[in-house]
Amino acid sequence: MGAMRRWFAFVTLALSFIAPPSWVGGPLRAADLQNLEIVTKSGVRSFSVELAATPDQLNRGLMFRTELPEGRGMLFDFKQEQPIMMWMKNTPLSLDMIFIRSDGIIVRIAENTTPQSTQTIPSGRPARAVLEVIAGTSRKLGIVAGDRVVHPMFQGR
Repeated sequence: MGAMRRWFAFVTLALSFIAPPSWVGGPLRAADLQNLEIVTKSGVRSFSVELAATPDQLNRGLMFRTELPEGRGMLFDFKQEQPIMMWMKNTPLSLDMIFIRSDGIIVRIAENTTPQSTQTIPSGRPARAVLEVIAGTSRKLGIVAGDRVVHPMFQGR
């Protein structure tokens, strides 16, 4: 019995040093979030966003997440302007997808996307980034194509 307890204690301690990926285990810590603003005709709209920049983060996105609070989102950085195709596979939430050029200008908004769908959602024009927010946010806050996104990713352009 003593050996079994020691083994269990060792395994528990070893597992405590393994950090789960950011998409596992609940809400993000404030340190994991970045500030982003969208300048609209009716005012500046502020968001706290998680950045998806690595291939794994870009592929996973908001898959498997069951909640996304208002004022939060995920910003996908594709590093250069290009035609972008998104989808909703394994994503149980309906989202608004905001496609953004390198200079921070919104080129397209796909509102109220269909959860779990494998239908592709195109940017329509070359874009560098996509901001995903909970469905209905764009309409509620008056965000439209032509508005400007302010975030360090778009500085100096």
